[in-house]
Amino acid sequence: MATKKKTPASKAKAKTGTRAPARKKTAAKKAAKTRLRPAARKKAPARKKAAKVAAPPAPPKPAENAKARELARRIGNLLLDKKATDVVILDMRGMTSYADYIVIASGESDRQVSAMAENVQVQLKQDPQPLRPISTEGFETGQWVLLDYDDVVAHLFNGDVRAFYDLDGLWADAPREKLS
Repeated sequence: MATKKKTPASKAKAKTGTRAPARKKTAAKKAAKTRLRPAARKKAPARKKAAKVAAPPAPPKPAENAKARELARRIGNLLLDKKATDVVILDMRGMTSYADYIVIASGESDRQVSAMAENVQVQLKQDPQPLRPISTEGFETGQWVLLDYDDVVAHLFNGDVRAFYDLDGLWADAPREKLS
C-alpha cells in the first residue's frame, strides 16, 4: 500500500488541523514578478469584431490590341514553319507592363532555335510594313533566344531549358492559345 509523502504544509495541517499560514511576499519579489510577466497581471482588452469587407471588384480587362494579337499569331506561325514544337501564345494584357502577348516555343537543338529566331526576324522585315525587334538576346548560344517586338515578346527555348525555367508555369493564370 502506497503512502502519500507528507509535505511541510501537509505536516502542519496534520498536526494542527489547520492550514499553514500563508507566507508574505516581499515588495522586491512582487516587483520582480511584475517585471517578468506584466501581461499576466493586466487584463487583456476586449476584442472588437472585424467588419466584413467585400472584396474589390476585379479590374476590367484592358482593351483588345488587335495589332499585337495579329503579330503574336504571325510569329507563332513563322515558328511553326521552322518545325517549332509546343508553340503557346499567352495573353498578358493587364498582367504585365512590358507586353500584351508572350509567344513561347521550343526547338530540338540550339541550331534549330537560332534558325527559328532568324526566320522570324527575316520574315517580319520583309512584310509590307517592316518590323524590327527592339531587342534580341541569346543568338550566340541558341539555348534561349528572346525577341522583343514591343507589345509582343517571343521566348524561343531549347527543350531542356524551357522545362528548367518553366515560363508556362510562371504565367499559369494567363489565358493561352496553343498553336499546332
